Amino acid sequence: MHVLGIHDRGADGGTVEQVVDRAVDQLAQRGRVGVVRYDATIADGTHVHESATIGGDVTYDLGADGDWTATGTGLSVEDALDRLALECDYAIVVGVEELRYPRLAVGMGGGSGVASGDDSDDALLATVSSPREIDDDVVDAIEETEPYETLESLVTRVKQSPSADLAGAIATFTGRVRAKDDEDDAPTQYLEFEKYEGVADERMASLEAELEEREGVLAVELYHRTGVVEDGEDIVFVVVLAGHRTEAFRTVEDGINRLKDEVPLFKKEVTVEDEFWVHERS
Repeated sequence: MHVLGIHDRGADGGTVEQVVDRAVDQLAQRGRVGVVRYDATIADGTHVHESATIGGDVTYDLGADGDWTATGTGLSVEDALDRLALECDYAIVVGVEELRYPRLAVGMGGGSGVASGDDSDDALLATVSSPREIDDDVVDAIEETEPYETLESLVTRVKQSPSADLAGAIATFTGRVRAKDDEDDAPTQYLEFEKYEGVADERMASLEAELEEREGVLAVELYHRTGVVEDGEDIVFVVVLAGHRTEAFRTVEDGINRLKDEVPLFKKEVTVEDEFWVHERS
């Protein structure tokens, strides 16, 4: 699922809603769209975290078809995204400027186009002033960004495999940021991952295909986050659908080992005392 944030930067509320409606219409031509609306006026005082974990009330609904809606005090934006990732191709988050995912700012005198705006804000795709500016170029730019995945969304995907009737096992691996290797180590605050653009994605897809060629293996999903991943957060998932547990477990282990060895990803570790690129110390 691809995530797009839309927030107000000096525009009136009516224009923001028109931009949201236009974005829903454009994205709905390519897949199912979920909408997450955050109301800061009823927030419970929880601070805004760098991720999408925000206190207060979050309402999420399912795009233009209006199938369902929900709201809950204390529900985070990330909680809502986790739920939408199980059945949506796109999610639009309205009203959160500090979102780590790609965003559009709606302001007066926009029209700056895709991939413009504040150079210091990597997540800002563009500043727009009119819904007419939400076109195919914007949608293409969204699809070029890293998707939002969870372990549950990947498991849901392999269950939809045409060969699922032959499956008797689903095995998974989740890698996460650990604070320390040893008790005396300085605690890790976060890891930051960069990928070799184009090459990493291509190698990941090839690795999935190679693993799926194994006898008894029916579907494989590999996913590795990039950018900042904080202490305790998930980094990487491997999900294998197989006929039996033996090939499922073996393929999960080989999958994570080969991903780490063969996919060009670069890791910076930031502790309370230091920061360094791991490959420069290996």
